[in-house]
Order: sequence, then C-alpha cells, then structure tokens
Amino acid sequence: MKKELHQGDILKIENIRVPVLVVSKDFFNQTGEIIGCPIYPAGEAGPLHIPVHTDRTEGFVQCEKLALLDLNVRGWVKTDRIHMEDIINITDAIQGIFDYI
Repeated sequence: MKKELHQGDILKIENIRVPVLVVSKDFFNQTGEIIGCPIYPAGEAGPLHIPVHTDRTEGFVQCEKLALLDLNVRGWVKTDRIHMEDIINITDAIQGIFDYI
C-alpha cells in the first residue's frame, strides 16, 4: 500500500543528509514524486530561509533549493509535519521566486 504524502510533511530520504520538507500540493504528490526543500539545522532567517520549529525538527527551510524527488526509487520515512502557518509562509516565499517584476 502506498503511503500518502502531504504538503508540509517532513521526510528523511535515503542519501539526503538533512530532512526534506514537502512543498508540493497533495494532488502532485500522488504520483510518488514530490517537490521538496531541505531543512538545514543552522542558518540565518531571511526571505528565502524560513525558520521552522516542531517537537522533532528545528532549522531553516532553504526555499531556493527546490528539488524534484522521485520517492518511488528512494527509501523514505515521514518524521514530522509543520504547522499550516509555516506552510503558507514557505509557499509564499517560493512563489516570490517566480513572480514578475
């Protein structure tokens, strides 16, 4: 049975050193592919480095490091989830990368 992936999930993915935040929408994730951003434990807050804090994860989501990851060919486990307010802030930052001048 396929595990469901949701926007805002934090994953530990095989061969990726840091946790990855799922930023793609649930509909997209149904394919087993996600768009994710790494969460680095240290950093400095900024327009594209959004701090997140949960019971098990603390760090900075680096929004400019978007990656398409095929989880059909990698081992992974869901380790945590961020709050809706954080999802909104992060997706707004990502959208800002692609906005027109």
